[in-house]
Amino acid sequence: MNLKTSLESILFVSLKPLSSNKLGAICGAKAKEVEEALTELASDYRERGAGLTIIENNKEYQLSTAIESADLIKDYLKDETSGELSQPSLEALTIIAYRGPIAKTELEKIRGINCSLIIRNLLLRSLIEEKFDKQKNENYYTVSHDFLRFLGISSVKDLPDFDKLSALKVIDRFLESEEESI
Repeated sequence: MNLKTSLESILFVSLKPLSSNKLGAICGAKAKEVEEALTELASDYRERGAGLTIIENNKEYQLSTAIESADLIKDYLKDETSGELSQPSLEALTIIAYRGPIAKTELEKIRGINCSLIIRNLLLRSLIEEKFDKQKNENYYTVSHDFLRFLGISSVKDLPDFDKLSALKVIDRFLESEEESI
């Protein structure tokens, strides 16, 4: 896989801007090579009138929709953030509520699928919060105050069977066995 393709893939699944150094470390390239490849990728998008663009701010990069799509995206996200949650989103939200704080990798192990878009949607709806753990170099997710307010509870401990379900040892054993197999 060439560098531009690798960078495009990483930026597509990333929920936040990434530095050229971080992207270089992920892709096995130098920061300067990353910056050049991203400039080419942004140029490719512009030349073909793509619906995507690369945003750069202080050597941090993020894949975004093109400005020409702003109204369309705004209308779509309005529906996306005010409509009903999908079954996969409800499942992920339930896991976060009962197991939070939980890392994206743990959530994906439990659900068996990539959860980037689900997490993005839940963040947009302000149903979950993201916190970065510097020691583990990973984001962790918990339900938000808006989530608790919406359900009319004051704590996740007020959820049905919270003590029983949050302490399920079978999930802990599953996560441990997944880590060992990696």
